[in-house]
Amino acid sequence: MPPPSSAPGARYGLTAIALHWLLALAIVAAFAVGLYMHELPLSPQRLKLYSWHKWAGVCILLLSVLRLVWRLTHRPPPLSDQMTTAMPAWQRAAHHGVHHLMYLLFFTVPLVGWAYSSAAGFPIVLFGVLPLPDFVPADKALAEVIKPFHAIAAFALIGLVLLHVGAALKHQWIDRDGLLDRMNPFKRA
Repeated sequence: MPPPSSAPGARYGLTAIALHWLLALAIVAAFAVGLYMHELPLSPQRLKLYSWHKWAGVCILLLSVLRLVWRLTHRPPPLSDQMTTAMPAWQRAAHHGVHHLMYLLFFTVPLVGWAYSSAAGFPIVLFGVLPLPDFVPADKALAEVIKPFHAIAAFALIGLVLLHVGAALKHQWIDRDGLLDRMNPFKRA
């Protein structure tokens, strides 16, 4: 693994930044569509939204694999001395804990959704052309057991995302330590 940059205020690379924001947008969009479609009556519009939601889930899963591989092969830039000394130990622990839990849920949410869709007897046909294998056999009773776990995991992920965003904004507006600039796609190195 390459050594991290030691420059104060070092930024993530373009690939890490792109994967971060693509995954963030996909997660927020999939969650919003999931909330919206859940309350719709059975209709062609609801079925179309379910397909889009499943496609987003598969894309999130693929982006998560790419992001994890990238992260395992590329160290993040170190925090500046100012950030390190200003951040209490509990915040550093929370930072690592939230990131690890988000990575876990990046995989859990779409895989549980895929399992639910398979168990319910509704296979995923990615973009309407590529049928994906069933994750589990069709079984309505199993589908009813799995269904709440997808929602619980999705709400947990969104809760962690909001915590992550809140912490980043705290660093930007209260601490004013430049932490947010490390992942800002519009800021030049």
